[in-house]
Amino acid sequence: MASPVTEAEVVRVRVAGKINLALRSGPLRADGYHSLATVFQAVSLFDEVEARWAEPGRISVQVVGEQADLVPTDDSNLAIRAARLLSDLVATDPVGVDLLIRKAIPVTGGMAGGSADAAATLLACAVLWDLDVSPEEMRELGSRLGADVPFCLTGGTALGTDRGDQLAPVLSRGSYHWVLAFGEGELSTPAVFAKFDELGLAKTEHLEVPSELLNALVSGDPHALGEHLINDLQPAAIALRPELGRVLEAGTALGAVGAIVSGSGPTVAFLAANESDAVDLSVHLSSEGVCRAVKRVSGPIPGARLING
Repeated sequence: MASPVTEAEVVRVRVAGKINLALRSGPLRADGYHSLATVFQAVSLFDEVEARWAEPGRISVQVVGEQADLVPTDDSNLAIRAARLLSDLVATDPVGVDLLIRKAIPVTGGMAGGSADAAATLLACAVLWDLDVSPEEMRELGSRLGADVPFCLTGGTALGTDRGDQLAPVLSRGSYHWVLAFGEGELSTPAVFAKFDELGLAKTEHLEVPSELLNALVSGDPHALGEHLINDLQPAAIALRPELGRVLEAGTALGAVGAIVSGSGPTVAFLAANESDAVDLSVHLSSEGVCRAVKRVSGPIPGARLING
C-alpha cells in the first residue's frame, strides 16, 4: 500500500448528477425495495470530492457549496460510509482520510447527489490509498451503498434494472440540452415511494422502458425523446409538492420539447431542441419565478473521474 510519503497526499474526483429519462417501478418487495426499470443519463452538473491522507482510523467529511448546510457530516453521510466500506473490506493496512465535498448537485433533489459523492469517494480513496480495486468490484461496493452509486461511477446513458443498480449501456447519439428547475426544499426518496405505494401506482406487469425512448436515443432526436420521457414516481412527487405541476406547465408552455420530474424530485428537467433553445428557455423560466434556481446542463457525460489541480 502507498504511503503519504511516496504518493500524492490529495486526490480530487469530479462526479456528475443524473436524470432518469424513464423510471418504471413495481410494487414494494419483501426486501423493502421496489423493482425498477430506468434509463439514466449523466449530465454536466458536478460535485467534487477531495480526499487527503489522515491519521489511520480517522474518516471525516467537510461540505461546502450550494445547500452544504443540508448535508450531514456524521456517519450517515454516504461519502463517510463509502470510505469506511473501502477501508474495512479492501485496505490491508490501517488508513484514514479527510474528505472535502464541493456541492453543486441539489441535495435530496432527485439527481443522485449523495450517491454521486459516494461514488467519487470510492474512486478517490482507492487512488489515495493505492488499493487494487477493479471497476466491477467498485460497482459492487457501490451497490451496497445505494442503488444509484454504480451508475454514478460509470456515467453515460445506461439501463438500470432490479433496484436500478444492475446496469447495461444504452446507445445514445449526440448531445442533449437540458434546463433544470430546482425546487425549494427537499423531497425524501422514501417519502415519495411511500406516497407512490399509497396511491397504488405500481406497475404489476413486467417492467419495461418505452422502446420509442430507446429508439430516440439511437437516432439522436430530442423531439422524439421528449415525447417519451416517463416517470412513474412523478404523480407521487406532485401529490407531495403540488407546485411541481406548475413548474412542469411553465416549462412546457415556454417551448420545452420534453418535461419530467427527475427521479423522486423536486428537480424538474426540461429537454430543449438545441443549445440555443435551452438558453432561451432558461432565461424565460428564470423570470417566471416558479422555482428556486435554473441551470443549463448537457448529457450524456462520463461518470466519476480523476481531475488535476
